[in-house]
Amino acid sequence: MDKHIITGIALFVAAICLLPIIGVIAAAAFSSFDTLGQLADTVLWRYTWTTLVLVVLVAVGSIVIGATTAWLVVTSEFRGRRFFEIALVVPLAFPAYVLAYAYTDILDHPGIVQTTLRNLMGWGPRDYWFPEIRSLGGAALMLTLVLYPYVYLLTRAAFRMQAATPFYAARSLGSSPLKAFLRVSLPMARPAIAAGTLLVVMETIADFGTVAHFSVQTFATGIYTSWFGLGDRGAAAQLALGLLAFALLVAILEYMNRGSAAFASKGRQEPFVRFTLTGHRAFAAQCACAVPVLLGVIVPVITLILMGLRSEQDIFSPRYMRFIQSTLTLASIAAVVTVFAAILLGTFNRVSPGRSALASLFIGRLGYAVPGGVIAIGLLVPFANFDNWLDAQMEASFGISTGLLISGSIWLMIAAYMIRFLAAAIGAYDSGLATVTPNVDAASRVLGRTAWGTVRDIHLSVLRPSILTAMLIVFVDTVKELPATLILRPFNYDTLAVHAFRLASDERLEGAAVPSLMIAGIGLIPVIILCAQISEWRQARA
Repeated sequence: MDKHIITGIALFVAAICLLPIIGVIAAAAFSSFDTLGQLADTVLWRYTWTTLVLVVLVAVGSIVIGATTAWLVVTSEFRGRRFFEIALVVPLAFPAYVLAYAYTDILDHPGIVQTTLRNLMGWGPRDYWFPEIRSLGGAALMLTLVLYPYVYLLTRAAFRMQAATPFYAARSLGSSPLKAFLRVSLPMARPAIAAGTLLVVMETIADFGTVAHFSVQTFATGIYTSWFGLGDRGAAAQLALGLLAFALLVAILEYMNRGSAAFASKGRQEPFVRFTLTGHRAFAAQCACAVPVLLGVIVPVITLILMGLRSEQDIFSPRYMRFIQSTLTLASIAAVVTVFAAILLGTFNRVSPGRSALASLFIGRLGYAVPGGVIAIGLLVPFANFDNWLDAQMEASFGISTGLLISGSIWLMIAAYMIRFLAAAIGAYDSGLATVTPNVDAASRVLGRTAWGTVRDIHLSVLRPSILTAMLIVFVDTVKELPATLILRPFNYDTLAVHAFRLASDERLEGAAVPSLMIAGIGLIPVIILCAQISEWRQARA
């Protein structure tokens, strides 16, 4: 595979990544606006307002939890700090809709909490007020509990890289530790906080399972309702275009903010000396770190285990094994295809640096800003039209019906997963590729290897940990993915996520607990790897 072939395949991958955006724009522009007009008169503004409020609530909650806990584990010493440093990452393994199923079972009207209150106090069903878990606030809480680790991880890394000198200077001028944190350390970490918040916002607007289960009307649920409830693909595409525009606007604003808020630390810097907390201060720090872990991991896991035991499901039945097989097959193929695409784009930028390579990488990274439902609409509309045209032509010419060759296959799902998660694979691969100097490539070429030979024999060997990490991330993200899978899956082809969602939609929460636990268990794999990397980093610094 020479340089020209790598260039051609890389450009083809970039074109596939760009296709959903073009498809959504075209489908929205050439469709009737009748249904959209009706939605505008009834629920469109509700979709817009609810989505914005949800984004703000989750972003603020994630910043407060992520930045506070990151500061505590980096700068303070208290009992349990090392445990919390790792445990605070674990909620990232859980999809928000899994927590939604667990907390619905706990806090809903027939749940254990309200039932216990009624029994203890002798209340009737309408004698008391209790916060409604199936609400906008409940959805925001579920999403915050699983998404704050994005802010925590990036902010924690930023605090570790900060010099302690500005903080100590603020302390010497009379500022308390809290004021020095708010006025000095927190502003210096703003780029990292903004980057983590961007990921939180993108995941929030892309979420479907949580808001659908809590009956919260957002753009994500509107797209699904228009597609399946109203049977209007044009209206779904128009709503998807609005959501896409919002996502891209947020990405652009974050990029501009990051460019104006970059703080660089050069030279040798004085590291932080941790404050030793005792008494009520240590207790407050422990509570601040324990609450997110308790609510985001321990309570949901225990609840789901108890629910699963009550469901008496046979996970070894042929029907259940098909769900597991479908999930693992899709996730495995998606992981291999996505990482291979990331390697091609990274190699293209390495061997042929220029505008085309940079543009390809930029397009490849766009997927993180495009919700899964939007990608599904952008792919399905053009390919469904192509399938229908081809079927009509074959029927007229040869009397043969070709059916749905592309839109009815799992390969369209694989393409959607690749587009959605390619940014994560590119990030993991590029971080490792940066450690391989161009001199290594030059020496390999002098010894007679082609560009692809250099990648195969040198890069893939040296970058094996980065490649493995990228594959695991894509694998687990695919296992958790719901909106694109719901729209693109072939008939009678369900995954664990789809099965859990269907059971929860029928209010069979105990049955939904088993596939939810399996999804969460699979999601722990990259978290364990990440925790191992954190431990290795700490040992190297010690």
